[in-house]
Amino acid sequence: MEHVAVSPWVMLAYLVAGVCFIIALRGLSSPESSRSGNRAGMIGMAIAVITTLVTHDVASLPEIGIAIAIGGAIGFVIARRIAMTAMPQLVAAFHSLVGLAAVLVGAAAYLDPEAFGIADVLARGIVPEPGRGPITGGALTVINPVSRIEMGLGVAIGAITFSGSVIAFLKLNGNMSGKPILLPGRHLINLGTLAAILGLIAYFTQDQDPWVFWTITGLSFAIGFLLIIPIGGADMPVVVSMLNSYSGWAAAAMGFTLHNTAMIITGALVGASGAILSYIMCRAMNRSFISVIAGGFGGDSVAAGGGGAIDRPWKRGSAEDAAFLMKQAEQVIIVPGYGMAVAQAQHALREMGDLLKEEGVTVKYAIHPVAGRMPGHMNVLLAEASVPYDEVFELEDINSEFARTDVAFVIGANDVTNPAAKTDKTSPIYGMPVLDVEKAKTVLFVKRSMGGVGYAGVDNEVFYRDNTMMLLADAKKMVEDIVKSMG
Repeated sequence: MEHVAVSPWVMLAYLVAGVCFIIALRGLSSPESSRSGNRAGMIGMAIAVITTLVTHDVASLPEIGIAIAIGGAIGFVIARRIAMTAMPQLVAAFHSLVGLAAVLVGAAAYLDPEAFGIADVLARGIVPEPGRGPITGGALTVINPVSRIEMGLGVAIGAITFSGSVIAFLKLNGNMSGKPILLPGRHLINLGTLAAILGLIAYFTQDQDPWVFWTITGLSFAIGFLLIIPIGGADMPVVVSMLNSYSGWAAAAMGFTLHNTAMIITGALVGASGAILSYIMCRAMNRSFISVIAGGFGGDSVAAGGGGAIDRPWKRGSAEDAAFLMKQAEQVIIVPGYGMAVAQAQHALREMGDLLKEEGVTVKYAIHPVAGRMPGHMNVLLAEASVPYDEVFELEDINSEFARTDVAFVIGANDVTNPAAKTDKTSPIYGMPVLDVEKAKTVLFVKRSMGGVGYAGVDNEVFYRDNTMMLLADAKKMVEDIVKSMG
């Protein structure tokens, strides 16, 4: 890759792109400004891509155009066909591609450092010792030691992101059990592998032998796998957020290798914002941030706690019962979960809310930080159904209101409403703050059947409370029947 002398205009263009990315992140912090935030991000990315193409002789324009067309067509088809319920695994899959791209760029830079402008000394005419690193034209190419650190870190983080995201995808997509897979001595294995990777990156600055580079790559692929398999389903939203952060840091590290300022800025923004989001979510779930990075948090309690269904009496209700109770209420709090997403019931739910408001009922929506399968999953679905933003509240803002609420309408949310998180120390969700729906005068719980358990693999004792009425049916059909009964 031949680099053109950097002009002030190029640096200004990258600076503008960076500002656009910051504006995008600021816009995405609120549903009201999310559209403008997305537009700012698109503008910034367009500026960065165009500037990079103009200032770097990477390939012919037809080749670049073909690559963009192929990638754009694939992305367009996937975006059109993907269901909202599959969005978390799609995000995990995209993260894996970012990680793999970082690994491939690092490998290309290692094999041909001159093309990337990271060669320190080219000992022409000197016959290298066997296996002493990249060979160009019969000579030994010595990579700049600083570039070796950047390359090693970029490849390591990229490989961890790739393999970790693949496991997250398999768990979210149902190809692998959502329950933790606990290996004997996993913490010792993980720490030993991470220490070996860091030690080899340090050694890589002194010796660029192929075995060092490829061992770093192989161990990083392995540790990404080992870090994610012990993590249970209830904690997967945090995993998706952390992998998002990893993909950003991998991109930033590769930005140094490619001498691309925009890539460094963008990667750092993604990495930092993902880490901050993960930290916020960990606090919301009463989890340790360090244990997220180490992998397998919550795993020991899963092994200890049982997850079978509770054999106790429960009350079954109908759509007519639910319609009557909610129409007589002063306030109804709706708690959406993954079951709502699977049934695509958000539009019917909004219609039900509108009918209740016409009856003079106060309607609010309670969102748990990890409801669904990724951060903001429920917020996106409710926004898609045009639910007013001022009716949607986070856990810490609405939890105190359940005790003063007539009806809590829970639609497909299991783990995030389970009181076992507060009382059962053997439960895999113990210590996680949950929505106190059981404190409402009446709890209407929409669920397909009584046989299943939540994604964390534990039953919910709210089902068997005296103030709970179970509405067993497909979530969308049940809400539609309630709407008809209200009419």
